[in-house]
Amino acid sequence: MAAGFFQAEMSSMLSSTLARSCSIPFRKTIMAFDFRIAMERNHCLRIRRSRFAAFSSSPSHSRDFPISGLENVFVGYVFGRKKATEVAHVVWEQVIQKGDMVIDATCGNGNDTLAMLKMVMNDSDDCDGYVYAMDIQKDAIESTSSLLDQTLGLKEKERVKLFNICHSKMEEIVPKNSRVRMVAFNLGYLPGGNKSIITVSDTTLSALKAAERILMPGGLISLVVYIGHPGGREELDVVEAFGSGLPVSDWVCCKFQMLNRPLAPVLVFMFKRE
Repeated sequence: MAAGFFQAEMSSMLSSTLARSCSIPFRKTIMAFDFRIAMERNHCLRIRRSRFAAFSSSPSHSRDFPISGLENVFVGYVFGRKKATEVAHVVWEQVIQKGDMVIDATCGNGNDTLAMLKMVMNDSDDCDGYVYAMDIQKDAIESTSSLLDQTLGLKEKERVKLFNICHSKMEEIVPKNSRVRMVAFNLGYLPGGNKSIITVSDTTLSALKAAERILMPGGLISLVVYIGHPGGREELDVVEAFGSGLPVSDWVCCKFQMLNRPLAPVLVFMFKRE
């Protein structure tokens, strides 16, 4: 109720403030609007905003939000302060459990692989957590291996299995009857690499079908789809069509996309119901 009241009041007051003062810069993107200017010109807005801040930070409101930490990341993403990959990592943390098997279908420079490993491992030597990481580019495998060498001990690195193969062949390297908790994709080209080598719609669709087959109930298919290169939007269309075709009785699928940043990466999550 308080949040809805604030939004309505904010919209009304900002409109009146803009109408009264032509010195306030009107920009094309909502995220670029400087709320400090409006607040300096409208004392009432300052009061109501402070009330909303108190509501948002109150213990009762924090308890109402079911997933600790996720709220701040999503709000940061909405206001342009968090990257799509940061949102993805926080979502992963709500799904992955210690001892899980997960797949990094496009390991790139290894940052996602390392993040996954920290989520599946614990301090016990008998932890069964593993990350199966793959990439079709040898440069990506070498880059990931180098990052792991610099960051991990020998026992920790043994929990990562690296494969120089296409993501569509993930079923060939994951042990049969494995319970895979998550399959993650970064679709596009290797950051800092050859931009002419990209993931493509056909093999990505095959990889998504493979992920659907091996994912355990309560598991997640996570995608960050980069669309600023030739073929990127077509690949996003394939991802969306695949997710839209999954039965609602078994899957929850959603997409997060910036409206006024047409080349920004698109987040897609496909959660398999338990």
